[in-house]
Parts: sequence; structure tokens; C-alpha cells
Amino acid sequence: MYHVAKMEIFFEIVKLSIYFFVFIYLYLFKKVHLCTQEKQNYMNTFGKIFVTTISLCAMFVSCQLPQQSIDLSGQWNVIFDDSNFDSLGYDIVLPGTTDGAGLGYADTLTDLLVKPQVLRLTRKHSYVGKARYIRSFYVPENLSGQPLELSLERVLWSSQIKVDGQPVEGREMSLVSPHRHRLPELAAGEHLLEIEVDNSKHLDISVDELCHSYTDATQVKWNGVLGEMQIRPLKPVRIAQVEVYPDVKHQQAKLKIVVENEGNATPEKISIKVSNKELNFIESSTIDAHLGVNEVVLDMKGAALWNEFSPIIYNVDVECGQGADKDVYATTFGMRSLENLDGKLCLNGQPIFLRGTLECCVFPLTGNPPTDEAGWEKVLGKIKEWGLNHLRFHSWCPPDAAFRVADRLGVYLQVELPVWSLKVGDDEDVKQFMCEEMENIIRCYGNHPSLCMISNGNELQYDFDFLNSLTAWAKKRDPRHLYITTSFTFEKGHGGRNEPEDEYYVTQWTDNGWVRGQGVFDAEEPSFCKNYNASMGCLSVPLITHEIGQYAVYPDLKEIDQYTGSLTPHNFMAVRDDLKKKGLLSRAEDYLQASGQLAAILYKEECERAMKTSGLSGYQLLGLQDFPGQGTALVGLLNAFWESKGLVEPAWFRQFCAPVVPLANFEKAVWKSDETLKVVSQIANYSTSDLQDKTLKWKLLHSDGSLCKEGKINVVNAVQGEVTEVGNFEVELSDLTVAEQLTLRLSVDETDYSNSWNIWVYPADYRVENGEVLVTASVKEAEKALREGRKVLLSPNLGTVKGLEGKFLPVFWSPVHFPKQAGTMGLLCNPKHPALALFPTQMFGDWQWWRLEKRATVMNIDSLHEVTPIIEAVDNFANNRQLATVVEVQCGKGKLLLSAIDLLSDGAESPEIKQLLGSLLHYMNSDDFAPTGTISYNELSSLFNA
Repeated sequence: MYHVAKMEIFFEIVKLSIYFFVFIYLYLFKKVHLCTQEKQNYMNTFGKIFVTTISLCAMFVSCQLPQQSIDLSGQWNVIFDDSNFDSLGYDIVLPGTTDGAGLGYADTLTDLLVKPQVLRLTRKHSYVGKARYIRSFYVPENLSGQPLELSLERVLWSSQIKVDGQPVEGREMSLVSPHRHRLPELAAGEHLLEIEVDNSKHLDISVDELCHSYTDATQVKWNGVLGEMQIRPLKPVRIAQVEVYPDVKHQQAKLKIVVENEGNATPEKISIKVSNKELNFIESSTIDAHLGVNEVVLDMKGAALWNEFSPIIYNVDVECGQGADKDVYATTFGMRSLENLDGKLCLNGQPIFLRGTLECCVFPLTGNPPTDEAGWEKVLGKIKEWGLNHLRFHSWCPPDAAFRVADRLGVYLQVELPVWSLKVGDDEDVKQFMCEEMENIIRCYGNHPSLCMISNGNELQYDFDFLNSLTAWAKKRDPRHLYITTSFTFEKGHGGRNEPEDEYYVTQWTDNGWVRGQGVFDAEEPSFCKNYNASMGCLSVPLITHEIGQYAVYPDLKEIDQYTGSLTPHNFMAVRDDLKKKGLLSRAEDYLQASGQLAAILYKEECERAMKTSGLSGYQLLGLQDFPGQGTALVGLLNAFWESKGLVEPAWFRQFCAPVVPLANFEKAVWKSDETLKVVSQIANYSTSDLQDKTLKWKLLHSDGSLCKEGKINVVNAVQGEVTEVGNFEVELSDLTVAEQLTLRLSVDETDYSNSWNIWVYPADYRVENGEVLVTASVKEAEKALREGRKVLLSPNLGTVKGLEGKFLPVFWSPVHFPKQAGTMGLLCNPKHPALALFPTQMFGDWQWWRLEKRATVMNIDSLHEVTPIIEAVDNFANNRQLATVVEVQCGKGKLLLSAIDLLSDGAESPEIKQLLGSLLHYMNSDDFAPTGTISYNELSSLFNA
């Protein structure tokens, strides 16, 4: 705040200076006898005079203005409550952390090949306990003798204060909001401030300390202070809180203004102004004030509504008092309403679909969340770039900067209480803490239009009476947001339908069935006409699917060099060193690409099945970004820094993750040329209006991008907020005479909305020619032929070969966190290998490989150094074995191609199985088939079960 009289003088001087400069400018241009260069010289001179005048005025006024706050950022001394550290303390800059300053117990990990080292990132320096931050500060004359308040924007976990060696009453321990301490009245001059921060565990809020508010799995248990650190005076009469309640239906905004005082000071008038300069909108009012809650309703007719497409923000300035005692409270809000209408999530009366991902406090440079807008612009900017409109903060609540940026960009946020507990209700102190943190979130962040939903925590158990009562209280306290008892639960008797107090529901399944894919994609043959309609209908509130995806991607070892901050990627380094030891380091990029491309197509199908489901209100991915904790769960298409791994482009992702998405429903991925591709087309429309009189174009493209077939459908209407079936079409495949991968593309004419899918077509009359190769499932028959010097393709029946179960899906979440999994991360091959010349494929296991991989046993060929793999499997990064399903080798006098994919038993008539068998035999009958490695008959026998 500034002294008004001084500011008025300053602005008058600025105004007169501008008038003078404009006069000189016009005068010079009338002086026609001056040449252009002379005019320019005069202009430069007067420009300098103008700038100097303004600068001197600003310096004069600033020198005369009384200081209104004390900035505490800068150099401090920190003393640890630990005898292993210097009792005189250490220099540290605040805001900051001891981790960032390189203070605490140093990382001593050495043997990176020990499996526990791949659990998470590691703090270079760690300290958990009490730390005292000490510095002197100066109280100016105008603040002397006034009550003061110290504000610390974010602290983990509690803070207590001393001034001049004397304890200040009270302890703050919020994990979601600023810590505020009332200081005693102080005389002008220098004083000593001590902030004791205790980052040790205060309450049992988490299972295995995984809650992202207090953990070492993502953000670390840092000690320090983040964000704003200031001391401000408490005015005799002050605005303590302003809450803005927009009423979209009646085009009004109700303000609840809380007025407090010191001593016997009494309020008189409150002035309120709501404005938006860009829209030239101003609405103001003045009311008589009283202590406590003052309410005023402002007319907002003509105000623009806030949403993801038009995130319009209005400024609110509330003032009371006069002169030096004037108090000003500034906040912002957006005109928006969020509600449940007939089981659909509706914003401003229109259905919306949340396209979301999780944010788990993953900040790998610092180990703590940013408090500046730049840090959040990177995160939320990526969200928008990839077509998302929603972010769920899993078991934590971000600082205010995140909400400010989300307000500007139009991102719908769900925040959560800092709890992930399986025994909610056991501890009265935890229950009280949850109630207080709910109030803190509402009080500190409630005006932000981006704050849409609030959850009591993640996967909570078990006292649902308490969780429902807390939710009911929050709904009554602040109806601007939607509330939920828990973001999913495994509690028996709960989880299949919404709780009585839920206003929306986040779940993996309902009483009627699953609402996410994952294991389904391994259990069922690929089909692109599936949805979760059968699982809907048993809820009375909007449903959002919980943590869909979780498809593990192999570590990007190039990421290691990015860790230049306070965390060391021992988890990545352990994988690197293990690969190096095994001679596989050069394969790391292939492993990344193959597993990552597989994850990408799985995420696509997850998102599309959700969008095809009538009545579903959204999904929450886990995730777009990697999760470096819990055994290193690298499930993202982006790394932990929100940066590309080089897997797919944002534009590819936006095909199926956008306000409007064309959708194709068809039976399967693999087709024969005597079949007809039948497609039911839909448009999911979650824009702001109906799509009318649009044309839906379809194309079938060859693998080189050239046109195979095309057509169009005239779309009468794609209703806003619905998934509309807009027409069917059929494609005859009979003129496709060779095996080919094709791309089906749908696009809405005159828009950027398009989507595409790969299909594979194989000749219906394809004949497999054995040529000079013996094709057998019998190991004995194969050995006999090899001893005779023949070429042999050995493809034993499923279950004969030793190894791992064949899986189409990669490991779930993390092979370290969930070790009892089959353990592979997808298929890997060289599409240009002559053995695959007649089998169109990319380097990873796309949908046409599903049946082949399910008929496979994955062999461990670590000990068979001379065996050359043709088709490999990517092992999980906890084991890093060399795995394969098809290999070639010289055995005795013969040449062997061993396929652990069952190509011969029942079901082998499937077109893709026949095509792969034919391609392998074509290779074996050519001069290209010349295995260089050798294997003994005993080694060969060791590959099979007795």
C-alpha cells in the first residue's frame, strides 16, 4: 500500500511531463526548416529529459513514502538441532531449503547395483528435525508500536517464532497454506528474528509416508521456507478476508467481506471495485461497514464467463480507512458455476469433459514445489499444449501461484487434503488437522475459478462417517466448489458407488464393472468399439475415472544429465550401470522407444474408451509426466521435468485429447482382404456450442501416406456436451493384395479436429511355402534334422519353452514397487530385418502383435551369447535381462530359427500368425539366412521344459 497523497503528486508530475513532451513533439514537426536528422536529435534529447524527469520523481516519491512491509528474503543463519552439525550454524539464503543450500547429511550411496537404489531419486543432502533460522531486521519509524504479522508462504511442517530472544505465542503447522504469526509491537530499530522450522513427522497422515505433502518419494522432506517472507502491519481496522461468490444465473457476484480491528477502532465505510481493463468493465459500490462479515451484491450483467476457452479474470479491490490507516485487500475471481446436472459435470450450465492428469509434487531439480508463476507456467503450459484441461493434485495442495496461472490459462484443478491414510478416524488429532486444512484451502484459494474440486485425500480408508461429515461441512462452508469424500477407495463396502455427500465421484470401477482399461487390454483381443456404458447408471453424481494408464516406460538414461540440483538420480544410474555391466547399454534408447511407443497407443485407447462412454465426465491419467518415486514409476510420455522423451508429439496426443474428438468404432485391428471394414463414426463435442452442418471426411492411407480410399459424411449436428453418432461407412479391402499397415483418418472439415488409427490387412489367400525348411513343433524332430545339416524352423507348442509368460502390456506402474509381475515392457524388433520383410511392423509391439505375444514364451538368452535375436522383448529395468521370442543360430551342421511364439498349433490360421510364419520362411529360404552364432545340442535342450 502507498500513501495516497504522495502517489497523487507523483501521477500529477507524470501527467504534466507527458503533456510537455507531446507539445515539444508537435512543435518540432511544425518546424519545417529543420532537417529530419535535426528533428531526430531534438527528439532524442527531449526523450532523455522526459525519462530522467520521471525517474527523479519516482525516486523522490519513493524516498518520501513510508515503508509498508518488511521483506525478509536474503541472507540468514541456520542452526540445526543436531550435535553432528556446527553449533554456530551455516549461511543460507531464504526463501530456500537446506537441500538447496547443500546442508545436512550428505548422500553416501555407493553401490548402485543394489536393488533398493532404484526406489526413487536421492537427496544429496538431507536433514529432518528442528532448524533455527536467525537474522536481524529493521523496523522503520512508521511501523513502530504497531501490531505486526509475519507471513511465511510455505513451510514443512511446523514453525514457531522468537523475537529478540522471546518466544511468540503459537505454532503454525499447515501443509497447504501460509504460516502467519502475530508479532508483538516493536520499537523502531534493529531486532532479532528466529524462525524454528520442524520438518519431522507430526501426524500419521500417510501409508508408508507416500502422501505427496510429506514424503521423500516425490517432493522431499525439505527444511526451510518457500515463497513470500514478509512482516506487515495490522491496521486499526482491516479487511481480513474477501470471498467472492459468483452467481452466473442472475449475473451477480456476492462478496463476503470480513472486517477486523485492533482495540476500540471502529469501521466506517467499505468501498468495493470489480474491474477488467481489457473488457473495459468496472462495477463499484460503497457500503457502511461493521465488524465481522459484511455482504454486498454487485451487478455483473454483461460480464464474460470463465472457462477453458475464455479464462476471463476480474480484479477485486476492497478498501477501508483513510490516509495512513487505509487498508486495501486485492483478490481476483472468475464468473463461473460448477454443478452436477443429471449426473453430468457442468460448467456454466454446459457439460464438460475433464481431460486430466496427476501432479504428485514432482520437481526433480529442487525437491520442492515452485512458488513463482514461471514454475507453474511450465507445468500448466504443458497441460494445455497436450490438449488437457484438468490437473489433479494427488494428496497435496499447491501454492497460490499455481492457481493464478491456472486461472489465466483455463485449467480445472482438483486439490486434496494432505492425507493418504488407510486408517482415517483412528486419531482425533489427524481428524482435527483435516478439518483445519480444509478451511485453510477454502480461505486461501477459494476465490480462484480454477479451484473446481476438493477431495479429502487419496484412496482413504476407513471411517466414512467422518469423511462424509467433513464433506458435508465443506459443502455448506463454500458451495463454489465440488467436494468428494475420497479420490477412490479400496475400503470393502465402498468404492463401487458414490458416498451420500459426494458431489462427484472418482473411481476405477462401479458396482456394475470397470471404468478403465489396463488389464483388459491384455485379457481381451484388440477392439476399437468398446466403452464403459455398461458400468454406468448406478451413480447419482458425475463420474471421473481414477488414475488410468500407469503403463511403465523404460528409463531414458539421457535424463541423468538433467539432474543438476539437489537430487541425484541413483535410480537411473543403477539401471545405466547394470546395462553397462551386461553389455547392453547401447540398447537403452531402443528399449525406451519400444516401451514408450507401446505406452502411447495404450493411453490413446484408454482416453478414447472414456470419451465414448455416455455420461462419463472425464478421466485422470497417471500420467502424462513420469513419477520418479515408488520404485521409479516412469509411466509418462514426458519425463519428470515435463520435457519430451522423444516418443510422440503433442499434436499426435491432441488427436484424442481435445475439446472435440472424432471417434471411430470398428471391430478389430487385424483384417483379411476378403473382409469389409465397417466403421461407426462419432464426434465427442465438449466445445462451447453444437457443431452444425459440418462434413466428416474419412481416408484410408497406405503406410507411405498415399491415398488408398476416401469418403465423407455430412454431419447434421454434433451436440455440445455429448458423444454423437454421426454416420457409418464401409470399406471393401479386396483390392489389397499384399500385407500392409494402413491408417484410417477421420477429420471434421474446416477445423483442426482429426484422429487416426492403424489397421493391418493381410491377403486372404496367402499361402505359406516351407521350401527347403523343416517346419516343426517337435524338439526331437528338429534336432534330428539339424544333425543332418538342414534348415529348421522350430516353433514348439505354448508351454514347451522355458521362460516368462508372454504379455502384450508392459509392467504395471513399477517393476520394483510391484515385483510380482510377468515383467516385460513390450516387444522390440528391427522392421528392416529381412526376416520381417513380408510382415509389416514398426519397431514396437503395436496392436497387430497382440495374438502373437499372447502365444509367446519370452526366453532369457543372457547365457546364449552367440544367439542372434530377431524379435526381442524389453525386460523391466529391475532385471535388464536380454529377452527374445524369435532367434537364429547355427546348431551343429544345421541352421535353426527358434520361435518361442507358437506359430503352428490351434489358432495359427489367424492372418497375422500365418503372415509372420510366411515371412520367416521366406527369409530362411533366401541367402540372407546365415546365422553366425552357434549353439550346442545341450544348450538347445536346456531351453525347453522336461
